Amino acid sequence: MSDLFSPLVVIDIAARAAQNPDSVVSPDDILEWERRHGPMPHGACVAMKSGWDRLLHTPKYVNRDDLGLNHTPGFHPETADLLIHERDVRGLAVDTLSLDTGLSSTKDFPVHYAWLGSGRWGIEAIANLDAVAESGATIFVGAAKVRGGTGGPCRVVAFQ
Repeated sequence: MSDLFSPLVVIDIAARAAQNPDSVVSPDDILEWERRHGPMPHGACVAMKSGWDRLLHTPKYVNRDDLGLNHTPGFHPETADLLIHERDVRGLAVDTLSLDTGLSSTKDFPVHYAWLGSGRWGIEAIANLDAVAESGATIFVGAAKVRGGTGGPCRVVAFQ
């Protein structure tokens, strides 16, 4: 339960995602955040702010093309690997439908399998990241334990 209280790290890729819906949070984004804010906090949740939450009630939120492929931002698999093996991060959060990019979600979910398979947690469709700073906030994830469940709704509250 204590791992559901976490320092919040917000990685803002909104400008890039507005131009390219297949944008990713890259290892360079993590290194740039650390250059500006210092080392990643112990037990952090790293949240991608792509601006996609404002599209929630529109077809663009899923952004499916004529071939049925989704085009939405997410974490790059190399970023997940960095955060698993070189940082003490507990959770990932995205303002989209998937930790993976839409294109990866359509295929093989590499971030999901690596991240969740390492015993960490993820939050999808998080909202209001505009209301918190890139560093300095703490979040509480109120999630019900569902026997045999692979996911479910939660309430996430940020304190700054």
